[in-house]
Amino acid sequence: MERLTRLGTGIGWRPEIAEIVEAMPGIDWVEAVAENVCPGHLPESLVRLRERGVTVVPHGVSLGLGGADRPDEARLADLADRAEALGAPLVTEHIAFVRAGGERTASPLLEAGHLLPVPRTRDALDVLCANVRIAQDALPVPLAVENIAALFSWPGEEMTEGQFLYELVERTGVRLLIDVANLHTNHVNRGEDPAKALAELPVEAIAYVHVAGGFERDGVWHDSHAHPVPEPVLDILADLASRVSPPGVLLERDENFPDDPAELGREVERIRAVVAASGPAGPGHPAERPAPAPDPAPEPVAESRRGRVALAQAALLSALVAGTPAPEGFDRGRLAVQARALAGKRADVVAKVAPELPEILGASAYRAAFLGYAQRRPMTGGYRRDALDFAEDLLLGQRVAEPGARRRLTDWWLERSGPAPLSGRPVARALRAARFALRRG
Repeated sequence: MERLTRLGTGIGWRPEIAEIVEAMPGIDWVEAVAENVCPGHLPESLVRLRERGVTVVPHGVSLGLGGADRPDEARLADLADRAEALGAPLVTEHIAFVRAGGERTASPLLEAGHLLPVPRTRDALDVLCANVRIAQDALPVPLAVENIAALFSWPGEEMTEGQFLYELVERTGVRLLIDVANLHTNHVNRGEDPAKALAELPVEAIAYVHVAGGFERDGVWHDSHAHPVPEPVLDILADLASRVSPPGVLLERDENFPDDPAELGREVERIRAVVAASGPAGPGHPAERPAPAPDPAPEPVAESRRGRVALAQAALLSALVAGTPAPEGFDRGRLAVQARALAGKRADVVAKVAPELPEILGASAYRAAFLGYAQRRPMTGGYRRDALDFAEDLLLGQRVAEPGARRRLTDWWLERSGPAPLSGRPVARALRAARFALRRG
């Protein structure tokens, strides 16, 4: 495993804070959500940062490497294109599943719209290792995978998080993106000791570290990425930095950005100071040791293992998004919390993808209507498809009483529901409106 160039201290780049990030002193690198970057039309802010020598790393959220199926070739090609367009030294993804069902389970394919934990079992590890190897072969740069936060535990787990990650690295040679905020989340929600997890990790395989904020409600920690970084997360960062010099550390903030732009800069500097003050002393610390080499002759994963993982994940996801009974052994209360969180995140992301919807319906009415829709209709495609399906559901169910709002919503849906916009094409618009009228009838 070759060593990566040291990244330094960075911040997650988001369009809402692009100008703030550009003006922030001392930023060595940024991370951009891969699915939000178009290789042929890079955001001008990212172009300017790259011209200044700031490294940009694409961070994927939709591969589902922990899912039962092999990684989708088109998604892998898209991630590779983004890495090349950004001149990135590596790409990152998550140890998670994001969809389940389909042909392997003879059930509908469901989308979670969020990252869900894989069970720490031999079956799940075999499938994950196989999928990581497929992704590594398809990508032009090294891959690092991130530990995720979880609101619940799988029954019958066979390994700790540290053991699971160590064996993953040993078998594939993949690098790790360690999120210390997620270690804190799993400490609160699952009773797992962050120090024990760090002690079991192959810290020499760490590519970089995420730091983020969250909040606790009713004994459950929510990894929101929308709040300042709390002291317990910085304590875990200090513990990690005392064990290894991480090549990079990055502040994640996805929403609820502070009114004072300088606040984000102060958080970045605080993170930098924690790492500097906690660094391991002298030569011979773990960063000086070579990372584990991958197994040179991996055994192919048995289809029976993929099948068992597929059935387990489909049953869980159906309980979370389609209202089916919770699988045996799960904490039903925690699954209910997760189901509400998934629906809320789904509503939030659809509002970002289609901001016209809360503007047409009103913010509170939009949220109430969408949460009701989410209980009836699991997500089976991406968020843009979800926005269109939600609008169609409102119109077909005649759930918008105010005539002006109903007319605007109809126009919005007609404009976007086909393969191409209808602006300036009155005949096509009329035909689509006629078909929609027949469906309502």
